[in-house]
Amino acid sequence: MAYRKLGVDNKHRRSMLANMTKDVIMNGKVQTTETRAKEVRKFVDKMITYGKNGSLVSRRKALAFLQNDEAAVKKVFDELAPKYATRNGGYTRIIKLSERRGDDALMVILELVEE
Repeated sequence: MAYRKLGVDNKHRRSMLANMTKDVIMNGKVQTTETRAKEVRKFVDKMITYGKNGSLVSRRKALAFLQNDEAAVKKVFDELAPKYATRNGGYTRIIKLSERRGDDALMVILELVEE
């Protein structure tokens, strides 16, 4: 699977993506750069798909990726999965904002789609 390196080493990238995924799940949205949002979107969609599956294996995979954050996993399985039960993917949207002042990186808001 091709992925973006995001200018950091593997452990930092994995931790950053897990933390941003948890932020989207718990808060409904996060403001970040476009490349990071495109990468995090994959993992948010995967977590919601795990929630829709609902098996014990799926719950353990979600717990492993989200660094054993039981509150986030509980929210995925109890709230988000039933909410998106009839939707086949596309659980997030990216809204573009302006460029960041320091380095001209395009800033976006990654948020969960409301039905």
